[in-house]
Amino acid sequence: MDELLEQILKECHHYTKEGKLANYIPELAKANPDDFGIYIISSDGRSSRAGDCDKKFTIQSIVKPILLLQALMDNGTEVVRQHVGVEATGKPFDAINASDQTLLSDHLNPMVNMGAIAMCTLIHGETYEEKFQRLLELTRKLAGNPEICLDEAVYLSEKRTGSKNRALAYLLKTYGMIGDEVEDVLDCYFRACSIRVSCADLARIGYTLANHGKLPFTNESVFPVEFARYVNAILMTCGMYDGSGEFAIKVGVPAKSGVGGGIMAVVPTRMGIGIYSPALNAKGNSVAGIKALENLSQKLYLSIF
Repeated sequence: MDELLEQILKECHHYTKEGKLANYIPELAKANPDDFGIYIISSDGRSSRAGDCDKKFTIQSIVKPILLLQALMDNGTEVVRQHVGVEATGKPFDAINASDQTLLSDHLNPMVNMGAIAMCTLIHGETYEEKFQRLLELTRKLAGNPEICLDEAVYLSEKRTGSKNRALAYLLKTYGMIGDEVEDVLDCYFRACSIRVSCADLARIGYTLANHGKLPFTNESVFPVEFARYVNAILMTCGMYDGSGEFAIKVGVPAKSGVGGGIMAVVPTRMGIGIYSPALNAKGNSVAGIKALENLSQKLYLSIF
């Protein structure tokens, strides 16, 4: 498998030249666009890797399925559905639309910024610092890595430049969809997006979703199978922003991307995949990362369809 991954990285590396770094968060613009890594954990317990797998980067929107899992674990599906829906928006992940209909919970999903900000309020905790710490601990547990931590520089960069997310949060406040102080909620969200991970961390998290909530190697159950199905279904339809439909056709597995350049892919019952390549397309997805997953899906028949 290592040889196959090396081959795929070699075949797809030129796509790193076709994307652009996320420059609206200044710290993300400092990434090396040539970085490219892929890591896989299979159901037989084997791990395979190629490229810049040890490179650390911020999780960004890939934290959203973890936010959803924490909200589900704390509240159950019925309460979560009352606040955040499951339908794809068909709009960019940070789109602002002030109409009443769009802001109803049925028209928010947890994989866009507005839905994820709303989910921060559902995590249990006396303070938003406690809520974030619980989310961080869940991330560490799912990734099997107690060293996962906050990237302070990216967090501060996001906080300084997060005007659009503030607009989204105040719209939620206006429509009564969050009751807490906006800056407290946003601080939790900015911190969540600034968690530092690697390809291996993403692969382990993806594997746990692929394995019905059970951790790799130990098989410890972290969350029930119905939560895995819930999250994977939303990843399938909404996880790759407004490029999710094309991704479903060309790759055919649940996945979540982040503007930090990461992609976490879930191949149910088979494997978890983590990819890093920070050069993005216009929709905020890693160009080379998507091409690598297309290649891998064709060679290993990964599509669930």
